Amino acid sequence: MKIIVTSIFVQEQDKALAFYTEKLGFVKKHDVPAGAHRWITLVSSDDQNGTELVLEPNEHPAAKEYQEKLFADGIPVTMFGVTDIYKEHKQLVEKGVKFTTEPTEMGGITIAVFDDTCGNLLQIIQQ
Repeated sequence: MKIIVTSIFVQEQDKALAFYTEKLGFVKKHDVPAGAHRWITLVSSDDQNGTELVLEPNEHPAAKEYQEKLFADGIPVTMFGVTDIYKEHKQLVEKGVKFTTEPTEMGGITIAVFDDTCGNLLQIIQQ
């Protein structure tokens, strides 16, 4: 068994799609109408057959509350691995990404946390 799709709740799909592709460099794999919304998945530009990330609308009350509480408590909803966190941090800052936690070393790893502008905090990690 392997993970093929995972999702995160977003406030606005179009805004999220722009942020995740233009700022983070992910590639849109699927964008299919699904009722009032769309089934939008993204993949890593260097692993386009890898795990897909779904940009899931947060319209369900439980999803909205979950997203808001994690954000309020400063908890990232997911993490993305990077090879050079300092280089990645610099590039993201240059693109206007706002970090809540600058690169911080913690027991053999380095993490940084930023706001995706769509209701989530995301973490990048260098192992």
